[in-house]
Amino acid sequence: EPQNFQVKTPERYKKYELDNIIEDGSFLSKEKLREIINRFKEKKNLILQGPPGTGKTWLAKRLATVLVGREDFNGVQIKSVQFHPNLSYEDFVRGWRPGSDQKLTLQEGVFMGCVKEAKKYPDKNFVIVIDEINRGNPAQIFGELLTLIESTKRNPRDSIQLCYPSSDGDNSGVYLPENLFIIGTMNIADRSLALVDMAFRRRFAFINLEPNFNDVWRDYVVKEKEMDLNMANFIQKALINLNNKISSDPKLGKDYQVGHSFFTPNNSLKGKNSKDWFRDIVKTEIKPLLEEYWFDSYKESEDAIAKLTSNL
Repeated sequence: EPQNFQVKTPERYKKYELDNIIEDGSFLSKEKLREIINRFKEKKNLILQGPPGTGKTWLAKRLATVLVGREDFNGVQIKSVQFHPNLSYEDFVRGWRPGSDQKLTLQEGVFMGCVKEAKKYPDKNFVIVIDEINRGNPAQIFGELLTLIESTKRNPRDSIQLCYPSSDGDNSGVYLPENLFIIGTMNIADRSLALVDMAFRRRFAFINLEPNFNDVWRDYVVKEKEMDLNMANFIQKALINLNNKISSDPKLGKDYQVGHSFFTPNNSLKGKNSKDWFRDIVKTEIKPLLEEYWFDSYKESEDAIAKLTSNL
């Protein structure tokens, strides 16, 4: 309803822009963020891909917020969903599902719900955020909507009929409005995930995110998260060296680097020992990850862990 768009928000978030992403803790430059958002607006479908821990989901939700123009506390203009192997077209788009009366009824999935809302309010942007978009089967989940998501086909002339009529029996053609945007995240280091097919890939713009242990990261964790400066400098050098080792390994490569999110504290380290915090992260998160990377070479992972912790 129209009143959903009149949510009272804190003064800082009445308007959400690229500068707010940087304030929230992005280590990308404003120029890079502007390049990404401009590509998103033009293509309408964007995927952030990169190694684990590079802040793909974090950035996707904030880019969606920039496109909407403000934080969407009610989840009206921004919808989030995660793809997984059991997700189907019937779940995401439209299909038969059990109702409260234990009978099968035609129900709209989250995507068609977004389409309807976007058509009702053409002067406002709507975004659907799809986490782990390649963990399901995107071509199967989108079905015939794979054609409609193209930026050049967002008009009534290119309407097509869906597999199922709407819940009220309407079987007329469907098109996607201009003000509906799709942003997904993709982990390119997971061996268990299949590559998306070319028909799906052609409809999205892809942005690569890389580990960002730059001086912006160091200043942020020291000033905002109160990490010890010497520890921040140590992490910066140690992780750059580790990622160089991973990138140069012919069995791994750049897609398997360790991202900065692992070493960006969620909460302030004030009153805590930064070295102990680092050791805990290495023991519980980085060590298992490296053992998975070098599953056929135990010595490689042990040497890498030793180099991370031996000089503390």
